[in-house]
Amino acid sequence: MQAEIRRVYFLSNGTAITAETLGHSLLAQFPKLHFKTKTIPFIDTLEKANAVSAEINQGVDEAGELPIVISTMADPELKKVINRSKALILDPFGDFLPRLEKILNTVSSNLGGQSHRIASPSLYESRIDAIDFSLIHDDGCKTRNYNETDIILIGVSRTGKTPSCLFLALQFGLKAANYPITEEDMESEQLPVPIRSFTNRLYGLTTDPNRLVHIRQERRPNSPYASLDQCRYELRVAEEMYYRHKIPFLNTTTMSVEEIAARIVEDTGLHRVETASLSQTDQAI
Repeated sequence: MQAEIRRVYFLSNGTAITAETLGHSLLAQFPKLHFKTKTIPFIDTLEKANAVSAEINQGVDEAGELPIVISTMADPELKKVINRSKALILDPFGDFLPRLEKILNTVSSNLGGQSHRIASPSLYESRIDAIDFSLIHDDGCKTRNYNETDIILIGVSRTGKTPSCLFLALQFGLKAANYPITEEDMESEQLPVPIRSFTNRLYGLTTDPNRLVHIRQERRPNSPYASLDQCRYELRVAEEMYYRHKIPFLNTTTMSVEEIAARIVEDTGLHRVETASLSQTDQAI
């Protein structure tokens, strides 16, 4: 019998990033259930709001189950339209802002885009610079400027180095490079020459062999590169390298890229650029 799939909508008159991020965090608390999600951003006219509400209501009629709507709509008139939909409406701003207004003894602006405005251009630019740096220094392509790095992620192929570097740059403004550990490197007990002088900036990633097989099979199906024996060998040798050179490392098997990045920052004590200003964020609800 096929498991029931519940429809979930992430709605906003901005980018819907806040609704989507919060929504996925909430849904993750129900791992045994199945959800079909849809993000609808920029609902900024009554015509659009009515169309979205009609789509939600049609889904109820077809499935016979109330969908879930996580909404960060700021415009009161547009919010009224969405709130009349046949759905469980979760509105984090509607729930939390009145309580904050009461304890802070002031009225909120309640304007769309405020949670992600560019409040500090210098901090925003530092994130862009960090992203550029991580892209240029991806996969050991360029090593000459490693002295500028905040951190260098190392590990065998397909252990999540690139997405983790980009998230560290995007979310925390850190200049993160990554360097692959290859079979040639594994034949020596020494660290690869380009990273040998930067042991205090190295951080290793590893994963479960079966997980690595699954990821590599998608890239090169039924190849020696994706075999279980090869994956076990590479991960074992890489972890031995971490221990030998006292390099901190993290097993990423069950972790999202957000969790990996946050754990790396916590473990290393790196300064988060985002904490330099309480109002610095990313760009439109």
